This record gives sequence, C-alpha cells and structure tokens, in this order.
Amino acid sequence: MIEIVNVSKTYGGRLKAVDDISLTVESGCIYGFLGPNGAGKTTTIKLVTGIIQPDCGTIRVDGHDTKTDALGAKLSIGFVPDDPNIFLRLKGIEYLAFMADIYGVSSAARKKVIGEMAERFEMTSALGDKIQSYSHGMRQKIVIMGALQHQPKVWILDEPMTGLDPKSAYELKTMMREHADKGNTVFFSTHVLEVAEKVCDKVAVIGAGRILYAGGIEDMKKSGHASLEKMFLEMTQNA
Repeated sequence: MIEIVNVSKTYGGRLKAVDDISLTVESGCIYGFLGPNGAGKTTTIKLVTGIIQPDCGTIRVDGHDTKTDALGAKLSIGFVPDDPNIFLRLKGIEYLAFMADIYGVSSAARKKVIGEMAERFEMTSALGDKIQSYSHGMRQKIVIMGALQHQPKVWILDEPMTGLDPKSAYELKTMMREHADKGNTVFFSTHVLEVAEKVCDKVAVIGAGRILYAGGIEDMKKSGHASLEKMFLEMTQNA
C-alpha cells in the first residue's frame, strides 16, 4: 500500500509542482497514474520513492514513513525510472549482480529470479554484453529486472513500457497482474491511455499538481464518461 496525505512540493520557491495531494494506492491493485507533461507525475513518484523530500505532508510505503523510516520504505519498493540509461559500461549480468548486492539478495535467489526474468524478456543471451550496446528496449528490460529481483511488495514504474517490443510489454503487463493478484501493489505512470484502461483496476489523474480524479475504471464510466480518454482530456483541459 502507498499512502500520500496532504503532500506538497515547490521548486524555486514559486513553482508548486505538487499541491496538497492525497492518494491511497491499495494492496492487490494495479493503479495507473495519468497526467499531461508537467502535471506533477514524476515529481510525485520521486517523492514516494524518497528521491526528493516533500515540503509538507506524509508518505507511507507498506507502512513505512518515508521520513522517519526511509530505508524500510525503500527496501519495500521496486522502482523503474523513466530513463534507462544507467551504468552503461557494465555488462547486463554485472548490473543485476550490483543491484542484488544492494538489496541483499542471496546467490541462490538471484540466480533463480534472474533466470526466470531473463527468459520472460528474452534477455538470456544478452546478459554478458555491455549495457551500452543494448537497444533502448533492452536497457528498459535490464532496469526492470534489476529493480524487481529483490521481489519488493510495491512496484513503482515510471513509463515502464516505453521502448518495449509487443511481447515484452505483454510480459510486463502479465507480471504486473500476477504481482497485484498476490496482494501486492503496482503503481505506474503512463501516457498510453488505452493501456491504462485495459490494465488498471484504478487510476488517478493529476493536472497542475492536483489530483483531479481517483477511482475505478468502472466508477468513471458510471459517472457519465464513455472512455478514459474522454475523461482525461476533459479534466486536464479544465485544469
């Protein structure tokens, strides 16, 4: 579970990127986070993952307060950023070993998890190559593998399907569903509204730093919106 309570973040003393937002992302749920460019999506994700600190408010991840128990919160998170261009001189397997060491994953556990994910993402033969030789999609896959191999309860994914081929995107969506169905949490941002509508149990729409809608897809349709796309466009234009 992720709990965001009355959180704000201002840059440069003037630009309020996140403006007094509250949001609860329940366990057992795939929760989509939607908004136009500059709406506050990435800032919110950075606040939840502890990359930056809020000006005010409280954030809890799997029961851990990100201020008073930052390490506990971070150990509960598997975070995939929107830019996969990291540690390019390492080989894929070296990067995965590095991430496993950070999270204290045992040799036996990492071997099993890496083997399974490499097979699902068709990366087994590429693990011995340097990341700088990878395509964008392959870099995205190795970052996903690194972030999830310690089997965290909470997945936070920022535009995770960008650059993925159709099969890999399908595998990731399947993994997200499997993870949520085990009682865990998946929170991901996307610009592809069709993906959000098909994959998510609930969505939140942010615009101008404020939460404009938070709830289920079916509840949204009952409120008179024929599609997520129409609701999104109407809300963000008004914001």
